[in-house]
Amino acid sequence: MGDVLAYEAELLGLVKEYLDFAGFQETVKVLKKECKIKGKPLTKPADASSEDALHVQEGMLTAFEDGDQKVFFQLWEEHILSLVHDSDPVAQNLEFYLHIYFATFLLKQTMGKPDKAELEERISYFKAYLETKGAALSQTTEFLPFYALPFVPNPMVHPSFKELFQDSWTLDLKKRLEKFLSLTLKSRQTPRLLTIFKESGQCNKEMMQHLHQQLVKREQRYMTNLKRLHKLQMDYRNLLGVTAELVDSLEATITGKMITPEHLQSVFACLFSNHLKQTVAHHIDFSRPGTASTLLRASLASIKLQDVPLLPSLDYEKLKKDLITGSDRLKALLLQALRWRLTTSYPGEQRDTIMQAYISNDLLDCHSNCQRSVLQLLYSKSEVVRQYMARLINAFASLIEGRAYLSQNPTLLQMLEDRLKAEDKDSLTWENVLGALQKFSLRRALQSAMIKDGLIFWLVDVLIDPDCLSDYNLEYCAALLMNLCLRSAGKKICASIPNHMLRVLSGLLDHENPKIQSYVNGALYSILAIPSVREEAKEMGMEEILRCFMKERNEETVRQIEFVIKQLNSEPFNDSVVSEDDEEEEYEEIMTHTPKTKKKQFAGVHQSIDEPLQRPVTPGSHRTAYLM
Repeated sequence: MGDVLAYEAELLGLVKEYLDFAGFQETVKVLKKECKIKGKPLTKPADASSEDALHVQEGMLTAFEDGDQKVFFQLWEEHILSLVHDSDPVAQNLEFYLHIYFATFLLKQTMGKPDKAELEERISYFKAYLETKGAALSQTTEFLPFYALPFVPNPMVHPSFKELFQDSWTLDLKKRLEKFLSLTLKSRQTPRLLTIFKESGQCNKEMMQHLHQQLVKREQRYMTNLKRLHKLQMDYRNLLGVTAELVDSLEATITGKMITPEHLQSVFACLFSNHLKQTVAHHIDFSRPGTASTLLRASLASIKLQDVPLLPSLDYEKLKKDLITGSDRLKALLLQALRWRLTTSYPGEQRDTIMQAYISNDLLDCHSNCQRSVLQLLYSKSEVVRQYMARLINAFASLIEGRAYLSQNPTLLQMLEDRLKAEDKDSLTWENVLGALQKFSLRRALQSAMIKDGLIFWLVDVLIDPDCLSDYNLEYCAALLMNLCLRSAGKKICASIPNHMLRVLSGLLDHENPKIQSYVNGALYSILAIPSVREEAKEMGMEEILRCFMKERNEETVRQIEFVIKQLNSEPFNDSVVSEDDEEEEYEEIMTHTPKTKKKQFAGVHQSIDEPLQRPVTPGSHRTAYLM
């Protein structure tokens, strides 16, 4: 009861506030009257009224027009930040531009001749913002050039910042501010009781889902650990028995008793599985003197015999028939089994045998002209079938023989490009189609086809918002874009959209993944070979942006960026750095656990490990490409 009395006034205020909001005027009158009779306090809501909101809005707009930075941001922190979420993109973007406005206010008002002390104070305030709250937007292409603003001596004449000093820019910013303040301050009148109900309901739902997921994981971990415990207990008992036998044998030896070969064989059999008991019997003659190392070598030899088992052959005609005419469930299971047969095989002869069998039997109908082929499963109505088909193609594309086989079908590349543009970016189908296309880009002919199909334009549009992509997808998109930019035809495509291309690439420079940084550096190094792209990069202050990102980078990345800057400042020369006729047709093997060397040296390019990537690679293998 004491807790109720402590919060009674506030609770009654919440009830009255909601009744007012919902229009229950008569009920409010009765509530007031009864509270007065019983002597119950009825507090006003802590939020400001509409008149207070109007006063705050007028004060902030006045401070905006006067350039009064301190007053404006004091009101912003007191009345705005408490009403918007920290990650609200509208509020974040507007706050960033407001900081730019106040940082450059004196330059615009004094026509480039401000008081140095006051200007330095404003620039320092802007720097502090960039290093704290503003750092969250450092990976956004839209805001990236403005991180160089504090380091530019005269931004009024700089091409990237001229727009900031135009009256139209200031007027547009003021309109955005007025609209934002009106909507935000108006939302303060939403009843707190309604807000509490919404937040608690959503929070409880998310908490229950999270707890359920944790429970499932804990149960799985418990069962795994329980099996391990049982196995350890069994092994422990076996070891105790073997130890006892060995101690008895040692005592018998001391007393001069003979240890028979049969006894040694029985002790040894206890240490190994039933499978090894039979095998070891054929390898060791226990009647002859031996050592523990002899037993160990024999057991290892036995294990080696089982390392690469022979796989049963398949009826490929029936398989292909079921893949075309079977149920969706059957198709999905067959696709999964075929992929597992390949990906779980042992590297070397076994995997090569499986791939050759797939190819010789034309498993995916790459040589078929029939309308109903296995490849048409990419267009299946079942999302699961499409996903498992994409996974199998991705597995094929991970091997050099698989890529050669798939490239023989003239329509497959277009089919994959169609799925890439049609599937949801969060789906596993999209992820595997992207992975397959990226590996296809290791082949020169397929590179040319992708460039001709306009895949560079599509990739640039996707990479505008990297936050919408998973790390895997972002890495493969960046690697695919770099591979296409290495070709002369790809560079020409990039030269047609230089500003767009450079902004997207510069937006990825700050990504924490060092592989993505390497792909971006490689793409920049490649397209900056074109004079027109270099000029565009200089106009947007690319060198300043690159130097900003050299801080807190590892030595390898720093040296790569230095090469890019050197390329940016190089003298004009022929755009074609490496003749396409000298490029090799195929590059390295990329299936997991398949160590193979490349077939021939990459002609015309002698690359240092410190330079940006200058030959096509795929994620997970570009380190090998460096060493090649």
